[in-house]
Amino acid sequence: MAKSIMVAYALWAVGGPLGLHHLYLGRDSHALLWMLTLGGFGFGWVREVLRIPAYVGEANQDTSKEQRKRPPSVGPVRFIGQVCVGIYFGTVALIGLNSLRFFYLIVLPLCVGAGVHLVSNVGQQTSDLQKTLTACLLTSPLFYGSTFSPLPVSLAATITAAQHRRFKPPQTPETIQDLGPRLYRLGLAWLAFSAPLGYCIFHNTTATLYYLSDCVAALLDIFWFLPWLRNALEYILLMPYRILCVITGGGYYEEAWRKVLEILLREYTESEKEALQVLSLEVEASLEEITRSYRELAKKWHPDHNPSKDAEAMFVRIHEAYEILLRHHRPRRFK
Repeated sequence: MAKSIMVAYALWAVGGPLGLHHLYLGRDSHALLWMLTLGGFGFGWVREVLRIPAYVGEANQDTSKEQRKRPPSVGPVRFIGQVCVGIYFGTVALIGLNSLRFFYLIVLPLCVGAGVHLVSNVGQQTSDLQKTLTACLLTSPLFYGSTFSPLPVSLAATITAAQHRRFKPPQTPETIQDLGPRLYRLGLAWLAFSAPLGYCIFHNTTATLYYLSDCVAALLDIFWFLPWLRNALEYILLMPYRILCVITGGGYYEEAWRKVLEILLREYTESEKEALQVLSLEVEASLEEITRSYRELAKKWHPDHNPSKDAEAMFVRIHEAYEILLRHHRPRRFK
C-alpha cells in the first residue's frame, strides 16, 4: 500500500521524536534510532521537515538495479551521526555497565559498534556489521581505561562502516500483520538499551549524577578554543536543568532548585562511607573537618615520621580516602 505524505507529516508532528513516522514508512532502524535519541537529540527531527517527501518516495518505490550495483556514498550528515551516536552509546555503557569485567575490551566496543551500525543501517543502505565490530574491538584496547575512549572507537567504526557500505536487499511490502513482530523487536531493543542505564540511575543516583556532571564538563572542555561553541553546547546540555528550575518556581539559579540537587547528592556511596571510616569521621563531617582529619592522620602515618611497617600502606589509604571525599564535596564546574 502506497504511503501518504500527509500521514507521514502528521505522525512527524505528533510523535516525531519517537519515530512514529519512520515506523509508518517501514524504516524500523530509523524509528529505533529516534526512540533512543529522541529524534536525533532534537536536531534530526527538525531537519526532517524537509526530508519526509524523500522518505515517502523511498518507501513507495525500490532503488533501481543499476543504482544498487554502485556502492552508496556516505554523506557528511550520516558520517557525523554515526560518530555521535557511537559516542552516545559508549557513554551510556560507561554509565551503566562499567562495573562489568572486560568492559573496555568487549562491552564498550560492542556498544559503540552497535550505535554506529544503527545509524549506518538507516534507510536503504547498510554496512558490514562484522567489520564494524572488529574495528571497535581492535581500537578499544589502545584507549583502555580512558573516559574519552568512545570517541576514537566510534571514529574507527565509522570509517570502517563507510568503507563497506552497500544497499539493502529488496524487501517485500509490509502488511498490517507485520506490525506486531516489528513492535516486539523494537521494544526488546529499547529495553536492552535503557535497562542498564535505568538500573544505574535508580540504584546509584549519586555516582550517576557526579559522573554525568564530569562527562559533560569534560565534553565542554574539548571546545575551549571555540568559546561560542562551548557556550552553545552548555546551553543545550543544561536545558533540562533550566526547565526543571522553572517548574520549581524560580529562575535558573534559584536556591530552591539548588536544595533539590543537594537532596539528590547528599547520600554517600559505599566507597565514600569507607573513606569516612578511614579518616575516622561521621557522615555529617564538613569539608573543613575532612581536611583537618586528613592532615592529622597524614602527618601521623607519613613513612618519614612513622617507623611502622604498615605506615606506607596506611598513608596511601588515607590519601585515597581524602581524594574520594574531596570529589564528593567539590563544587561542580558549571551550574
